[in-house]
Amino acid sequence: MLKKSFFFSTKVGWREATKTVGLSLLLAFGIRSFVAEARFIPSGSMEPTLQIHDRLIIDKVTYQFNSPQRGDIIVFRPPQALRQHVDRQDAPLSMDTIIKRVIGIPGDQLELKDGAVYRNQVKIREQYVAHKAKTSVQVCPPSLSKSFLGLPQVVPADHYLVLGDNRLNSYDGRCWGLVSRSDLLGRAVFRYWPVHRIGNLE
Repeated sequence: MLKKSFFFSTKVGWREATKTVGLSLLLAFGIRSFVAEARFIPSGSMEPTLQIHDRLIIDKVTYQFNSPQRGDIIVFRPPQALRQHVDRQDAPLSMDTIIKRVIGIPGDQLELKDGAVYRNQVKIREQYVAHKAKTSVQVCPPSLSKSFLGLPQVVPADHYLVLGDNRLNSYDGRCWGLVSRSDLLGRAVFRYWPVHRIGNLE
């Protein structure tokens, strides 16, 4: 009788443990897929705001209900225009996601003038730009026949212009164009590593 009872309790224990582990995995997958996930920064294109190897939390819910705002730091899939350029260079796209700052939203007119970004004829104050560098299309690859911000542009519906904070070392929208809302994955909201720089992102 003792052996039977022990066997029964062990069987129930394993069954409960399996359910618990399964539920935990399901919740973890669900949270990562639909709510939030962790990402790390592999390059310096967003310095000084984001440093190489920073660890971030990406909010994947907000843009299901609200549109990106100017200044948001967003994570997105490489746009078609960028993929096409890479394909023409016979080089594989090395990243599955990209992180940049939203500079222009639908309806904005954007242009580069005297090393600065103008939005709707007003110069943008960009304190986050690394080394107070000028913004130009000089960083765009010579292989591009035409840089997107070589001329003034108006952002169409459901699209966004994004730039890196490190303007001297960022391959971004001024070169290859706009990000479609359908390519958005989420908004970077919190840095949890390194410890001495933990905090919300601006």
